[in-house]
Amino acid sequence: MIPLASLREQIYLYLRGEIQQGKIEAGASINIDKMSRELGISKTPLKEAIIKLECEGFVNFLPRRGVQVRELSLQELKNYYEIIGYLESSVVFAVFDKLSQAACRKRLKQSNAEQRKALKQKDYNRYYHLNLEFHDVFLNLSGNQTLHELVAPLKQRLYDFPRKAYWEEWEEVNLQEHRKFIDAIEAGDPSGAAAVIRDEHWSWQKHKPYFIKFYKFDKHEE
Repeated sequence: MIPLASLREQIYLYLRGEIQQGKIEAGASINIDKMSRELGISKTPLKEAIIKLECEGFVNFLPRRGVQVRELSLQELKNYYEIIGYLESSVVFAVFDKLSQAACRKRLKQSNAEQRKALKQKDYNRYYHLNLEFHDVFLNLSGNQTLHELVAPLKQRLYDFPRKAYWEEWEEVNLQEHRKFIDAIEAGDPSGAAAVIRDEHWSWQKHKPYFIKFYKFDKHEE
């Protein structure tokens, strides 16, 4: 028999994949009774997997309506941007002595170059993961696992659930911001590096027009 914890994780990964690929769309309901029959499993590990998804912000339990895949509003996107910006910029400032060492600078440069290459090759899956790894260069220096657990689902909600075709114009802006971030590190400017992350890379006002087009929001919605 498969251990309950292992089965729960398998179901969790399955549901995440269905949402990520758009097979279960935002706003759709998940019928626990029906899904447990279709998957040939009991309701317990299914409910536990869904609770984990709810904790990460991917679904909601609604009274008398079951489980619904969450739709993002512009206000939520703004909130996520502000939270990530404050957290990441604080980490950059705190770990700057380590971050400014030659090995870290080299990793950041290589990552940004590889991202540009992946983007040109339209290898968007590789680009997505390289982008995460770029930020992990300084996030990992903090040694704060809880911070990772907070930030990772927010980034997934922003860019990967459901996964969309990447918009190269927008990604070019991100790569330019990465370059400015690296330049500030090489200049020995911790405040400047943190400011690039907080006030440019995770600036809601700067990136809002891209989100409106990317998610097809009404431009007047907030």
